[in-house]
Amino acid sequence: MGIGSSIALIAIGAIFAFALDFDVAGVDIRVIGYILMAAGLLGLLFTALIFGRRDTGSGRPRKREVVREREIDR
Repeated sequence: MGIGSSIALIAIGAIFAFALDFDVAGVDIRVIGYILMAAGLLGLLFTALIFGRRDTGSGRPRKREVVREREIDR
C-alpha cells in the first residue's frame, strides 16, 4: 500500500465517520469509517518505515585518499 492509497483510505474513512448520516441494516457506518481511517494510518506508517530509509547514494563505495607519513633516515 502506497502513500496515495493510505491517504485515500483516511479520507474515505473520515467521510464515512463524520459526514454521512444514514442507516444500513446491521452496519454502523461510523465504525466502518473508523476502521478505514485506522487501516489508512497503519498503511501510511508501514509505507514510511519500509520506503523511508533508502540509500540515496550511487551504490558505489566512496574512494578515500589515504596519506601515510613516514620518516626517512639520512
